[in-house]
Amino acid sequence: MKSMITTLALAAFSVTAFADVTVKDSWVRGTTPAQKATGAFMQITSSDAATLLSASSPAAGVVEIHTMKMEDGVMKMRALPKLDLPAGKAVQLQPGGNHVMLMDLKQQMKPGDVVPITLKIEGKDKKVQTVEIKAEVRDLAAPATMDKMDKGHGAGMKH
Repeated sequence: MKSMITTLALAAFSVTAFADVTVKDSWVRGTTPAQKATGAFMQITSSDAATLLSASSPAAGVVEIHTMKMEDGVMKMRALPKLDLPAGKAVQLQPGGNHVMLMDLKQQMKPGDVVPITLKIEGKDKKVQTVEIKAEVRDLAAPATMDKMDKGHGAGMKH
């Protein structure tokens, strides 16, 4: 009996403790019928230091974490291998900055549609958890922080 209680106690302490990750205000920019890429935006907060490793979605053939920066007067977009999530600090994924890029879209993203996105997040203990979100599609002309640079998401930008 004592060994069974010890075993149960050890099992209780070996349960994986994941960081508490919350995602707020998730949305995807709408597309035109011929457009094959768009961005997904959200606010991610992790209770403990963590890392956004990747994202996936059945709505797109390729999903990457991207950043946009001005370099020599030209807005450039590039893929990031990961994105740090500092403990307790909200990380904004927004137009004109860090975001999730959905490419090789399976269909047009129309306002009101909902896009499922899975985020893979690694905690400081190197354990990986998945966070499922449902991002609402907003109009192609949805207001953005950097509207002029973001129209068409990627038009005239270098990857």
